[in-house]
Amino acid sequence: MYLSVIGVTPLGDHTLMLEFENREKRIFDMRPYLDTGKFSELRDPLLFRSVAVKYDSIEWPNRLDLDPEFLYEKSVAVIV
Repeated sequence: MYLSVIGVTPLGDHTLMLEFENREKRIFDMRPYLDTGKFSELRDPLLFRSVAVKYDSIEWPNRLDLDPEFLYEKSVAVIV
């Protein structure tokens, strides 16, 4: 079973602060994916910052989204 995303904050360098339903915060780096298909549209800082939680994951207004399992697996835990 996967963890749902309950919060997302875009950061300045095409990274995202994600909060999952277990309250864990993780950093996801979008930079490796910005040369892949429609994800290149997210190079636009305004579009990138418009990300929002949608259902159990995240989505941008151009209808791009990412699977919550992928986000969790490819992100790094925030150590406090």
